[in-house]
Parts: sequence; structure tokens; C-alpha cells
Amino acid sequence: MHQSSPSRHANLINWPFKPMSETTKKFYLTTPIYYVNARPHIGHAYSTIAADVIARRQRLLGDDTFFLTGTDEHGQKVQRSAAAAGIPPQQFTDEVSASFRNLWKRMGLTNDDFIRTTDARHKRGVQRLWRVLEERGAIYLSSYTGAYCVSDEAFVDLPAGTPCPDCGRPLETVTEENYFFRLSEYQQPIIDLIESGTLHIQPDTVRNEVLSFVRGGLKDLSISRTTFDWGIPVPGNPKHVVYVWLDALANYITAIGYGAEDRDDLTAEQKLDEQAKFERYWPADIHLVGKEITRFHCVYWPAFLLAAGLPLPKSIVANGWLLFEESKMSKSRGNVVRTETILDAFGDEVYGKQFPESTKADRDLFAADVLRYFLLREIPFGQDGSFSFDALITRYNADLANGYGNLVSRTLTMVGKYFSGVLPTALDTRYKDGDTLAFKAKFIGEVAGGLTPEGIAEIELLLQSLNFSAFIARVQGLVKWADDVLSQMKPWKERETPEETRKVQTQALYQASEMIRIITALLYPILPYATASVWQQLGLGSIEQAARDGELKVLQWGGLKPGTKLGPLAPIFPRADKGLAQIMTDMENPTAPVPELTEASSIPTSEALNAVHPVESPAAPTNIPQPATDNSPLISIDDFAKVDLRVAQIVVAERIPKADKLLRLEVVLGPNYPRRQILAGIAEYYTPESLIGRKVVIVANLAPRKMRGLESQGMVVAASIGPAGAPVLASFLEDVELGTRLK
Repeated sequence: MHQSSPSRHANLINWPFKPMSETTKKFYLTTPIYYVNARPHIGHAYSTIAADVIARRQRLLGDDTFFLTGTDEHGQKVQRSAAAAGIPPQQFTDEVSASFRNLWKRMGLTNDDFIRTTDARHKRGVQRLWRVLEERGAIYLSSYTGAYCVSDEAFVDLPAGTPCPDCGRPLETVTEENYFFRLSEYQQPIIDLIESGTLHIQPDTVRNEVLSFVRGGLKDLSISRTTFDWGIPVPGNPKHVVYVWLDALANYITAIGYGAEDRDDLTAEQKLDEQAKFERYWPADIHLVGKEITRFHCVYWPAFLLAAGLPLPKSIVANGWLLFEESKMSKSRGNVVRTETILDAFGDEVYGKQFPESTKADRDLFAADVLRYFLLREIPFGQDGSFSFDALITRYNADLANGYGNLVSRTLTMVGKYFSGVLPTALDTRYKDGDTLAFKAKFIGEVAGGLTPEGIAEIELLLQSLNFSAFIARVQGLVKWADDVLSQMKPWKERETPEETRKVQTQALYQASEMIRIITALLYPILPYATASVWQQLGLGSIEQAARDGELKVLQWGGLKPGTKLGPLAPIFPRADKGLAQIMTDMENPTAPVPELTEASSIPTSEALNAVHPVESPAAPTNIPQPATDNSPLISIDDFAKVDLRVAQIVVAERIPKADKLLRLEVVLGPNYPRRQILAGIAEYYTPESLIGRKVVIVANLAPRKMRGLESQGMVVAASIGPAGAPVLASFLEDVELGTRLK
């Protein structure tokens, strides 16, 4: 296969797998499993999209591909969050895990399995791994006192009360009996494995950071907890639960059958099938992880596997962070961008307006393609990258609407116009000297020559190396090349004779159509929905079937057969108006004031309540004194009875991007009531962290109102203190049951 020079592709990830022309028997790919402490955002989508692209490519190569993702659901942080929500941890994790699973389905991602660490199969596998480690002398019982970060589920070598170096939250002092893993014994073996390339870590910056950490010395690792019980019980000592990272990392083997021999829910034959599955797919060909969890994957996980006598993964690749307003997207910073915002905005405002008869599924898949393209084109994989709505729209319009989409539309429209929708026969590019088409023919010949199997393989090498951004840039170069073909040949222009006109049209439109076929095949893993549409318009049927049949595996010039009848034509990428950025901003940043809530206050004064629910107040009798307040109108007891004040508990509190005064709250009123969202103008006076678990009073029957995309389903009651009207939340000295009505 043609190999490019090292200098040209110096930033490629050094991919340890076989090239395009060879076939592997299996390919096992994993994403990190996502912690259920927050709803999914585009940072989560980024890793999963990259994995989906890799999986689609391996499948079209003919590999037996297994793509795993899932959720990490145990630990003290989850137990505390569930307690604050007033619901059992299992119910809490069920809800959040479902949001990940449903979003991946909505985006058309092709994961073969979705593992949950609360699955019975996972628990059995973790306990099997524990017993193996214990039997092999890798675990011992001792006690430990130290500073512990609840958020990161890890002991930290710093004084208690100081900020955690990873997340910034205060460290707590924890003393407990623990089981320990003999991590210190694996310091030199891990160094040797990394330096030899046997444990393949990319990019090099992450590899070097991991080596530096290991060379600094490894201490034995605490791998059990007794201060909480939301976890997998340690075999033989159920007062301990398995440390969340040993629990979570084991998902990569439990999902493919490890520990199946201990499962009561399987028949003997099913157990053998699961064991065979594990033997087939392990070790993983690639673990995709976020760079903040490389220590766990590149140090702890290999050590666990070595101690258990299991093979190591072939490659661990870390992606960078998505930055929004120059900082990593995270719930605590309040700067997350929801994937649903992009799906709804591009799906409804761009695709839905062009195709009003389209289904919601069609709109979602179109918008998912837009997000896939932007994230993989804009951000060199392995590096941090910035996200903004303006950049998303600019890239979409330039590359997809005006680029690839416009090329498809103008080319196939001319095939329909000049050849009744049937692809013309390619003409010989050799012309005698002096022929008016000689220059154009030479140009076309260079284009075809650049798309030899060797030339295409060079482009595919970029995708194979996970250099998504450079790969897409090269394919966009082919789009421009095809546009240049049309610009040079001008098939719409009348020549001196009808024969010469026909000759130009035939040559130009076949060449451009064939380039579209190759471009579409190359882009299929990146844009599965859009390329499926283009493939059908080319008259080639299902691109999914073509991928399964191996038609996308080896691409070479001339594969588009003359005489092929085009399918129905339609726009692929309608232009996005610049105003779409404001629509998406409003969805994430609902700051427009509405009668029941403004950024200045969330306090339901009588004036505010009357503004939303006007009441007819009878004239006050003269023998009743006026209230000693700020001229509030008197109301009857019947009016007051209309206001349903209830005790609620705050279970989620988040800042809203670019809204300095607003917080987004989720509150519960007890197990028999659905969770509701309330927007409160208290961000200047309360931090989100201080509100989690707090009981408050809400107006429960206030009509829901949308604030630029987010719905507020009630109002938090507070006093208004001082000239600035500083809010002080109403609360209770006694323990009051959730859902209790105030009378």
C-alpha cells in the first residue's frame, strides 16, 4: 500500500492495526462508560461519535466488530445524589442511564451493547475478578486514613479541607478499613510495557504524562469502601463494597462474557456461549477515553489485568476536552451544551423547514450528521478543541451546504437536465493536438490519476490513524477538485456544435459524478445519514448494504457504471441561517424575562402572582385595616387557596451559560410526583453546590412558562431582603415531609 512521508503526517496517531488492504478477524472497541452524575452533553457525544466512526469503518472492512458503551453507576457521589433526590439509588441511576441510552439511539449510533455497572452480569463479573485477584495474592486487608474526594471517588495526597487538584472540591477526611491492591509491585512492569510499545498509549503527550506518573512511584491502592454501601459487595465480606474504579474498569470484560460461569440467569449452553464471546473479543483493540481518566486506564487497569493473568488492551487512545468559553464543559461550571440543542435546532429549523413532511427520526439523524462532521473536522483528535454555535454554523454552511451538498445538487441536476437522469458514458480522455478540449481533457486525466487505489489509500490512512480532521480536509479537497472540473469544463455552456457541447457535458458530468461516488464512500463513516441519501440519488441503492457487501472497502476510479439511472433528487444540506446561533443560544440560555420569573428575583410576591393569575379583589370594607405592607392588594381566602405551596427538595442545581443571575433547578416533591424543572434568579446569592438536598417551598400550580427554550414549572419562594431585594429561601427548622402543602 502507498505510504506517505513521515513529515507529511507527523501528527498521525501511531495506529497499531492492519492497513486497509488486509482483513482482521475481530475488532473490539470501547468508549469510557459515562458517570451518571449529570445529563449527557456534547462532550460525552464527542467520544461516542468518534467510536461510532471507527466501528462503521471496521465493519465496512469486513471485520467482526463489537462496539461497547455504557454508564458507570456506583459510588458515594451517586448515593448522595439519590438521597438528595429522595429516591433509591437504583431508580436514580435508571433515569440518568436511560438518558444516555436514548440519546445514542436518537443519534443513530451503532453500539452493539450498552453496559451498566448495576447490571447483574456486571456484578457477577466484578466479583469473579475480585476472587481471582485475591487468590493470586494481589489483595490484602488493612486500614487507611486520608483526604478523600467524593466527586472523583479517590484518596488524594493532600490535607483535608484543601481543594481537590482535579475537580477543586474540598477534600474530606476518611478513616476506614480497606482492602488494598498491590499496585506498587507493578511499577516497573508498567514502565517496561509502555516504553516497549506493548501497552500502546496515544497521543504521545498522554503517554509521556502516564510514564511520568508511574516513574514518580506507585503506592498500593485502596480498592474497597465501608463508609457507604452503593456498590458491589466484596465476595466473603459484604460490609465492604468494591472501589468504584475497579468496578467501572471491569465493564470492558464483563460486557463480553467474563464471569458468565457464575451467572444464575444463564443455561449451561448460554454460559459456554458467553465464555466463547470473551475468548473471541478480548483483548480490546482500542479503549477510547477522555484524557482526564488516563491514569485509571493506563496504570490501574493494566495492573489489574496483569495481576489477574489477563491480556492487556492493544491500544488506549485519549481524546481532548471540548472547551466552551475557554474552559472544559462540565456540570459544575455551568457551561455544558446539550446535544439535544443541536438536534432540535438543526433538525427542526434547517431540515424540517426544507422537508416539512420529514419524520422526527429523519430530522434527528440529519442534525446528528452535522454535529459529527463539525466535531471531527474542527478538532484534531487527541487535542482540546473549542465549540461555539457560530463556528458550527459557519463550518456547516461552508463545507456541507456550499461544498459537498452543492456539488451533489448541481452535478446530478445537470445529469437530469442533459441526460434525462441517466449517467452518460465516460469518453476517452485522449484528444489529438489542437482539439479545443485538449486542455480540459488533460485536467480531467489528472483528477482521475489522483484517485488511483494508491491515492485513495493515502487518504484512507488518515482515517485509519484517527486523524479525522485531516482526513475530512483531504476529502473536502476532492470536493473542490470536482467543482473545478465543472468550472473548467462548463457543461452548461453551448459550444460551436451540438456534438461538441454533448462531448463536454458527457465528459464533465461523468467525471464529477464518479468523484461524488468516491467522496460519498469515503465520508460514509462520518456522515452515515447524508451519504445514504446521496448514494440513493446516484442510483446505487442502499449505502448500508454496499458497506456490508464490501463495495466501500476498495475504492478505485471507474466504479460508477454508465447507464445508471439516478434516484429521486432532493437537497442534501439546506443552508443554515445565521439566526440559528441565537436560537441555540436561547435554548441553552433562557434569559428573557417572563411574568412569573425574572433574572432579578424568584420571589413570588402578591404582585407577581397577580400578574400571572389576575384575580378580582373585592373592595376592602372600611372597618378592616389596610395591610402594613407595600400596598399589596387584599385577597380573599379563596384567592389564597388557589396558590398551591408545597415542600420540595432540590436535587439538581446548575448554572445557565451566559446568565449570571439564573440557576436551573430540578426539584422533587416525593415518590408520587414527577420531577420538575424551575428556573430561579438566585445565582448571585447561592452556589449550585450549596442547594443540592435543600428543602424549599415552591408554588406548585403555577402555569409552566418557557424562557427562550427551557420551561419553568413552578417558582421557588423566598423573602426579599434589603434595597437590592436579595433572596433568602424559605426553609424549615423541623423535618417536613416532601410534598406537604402549606396552608
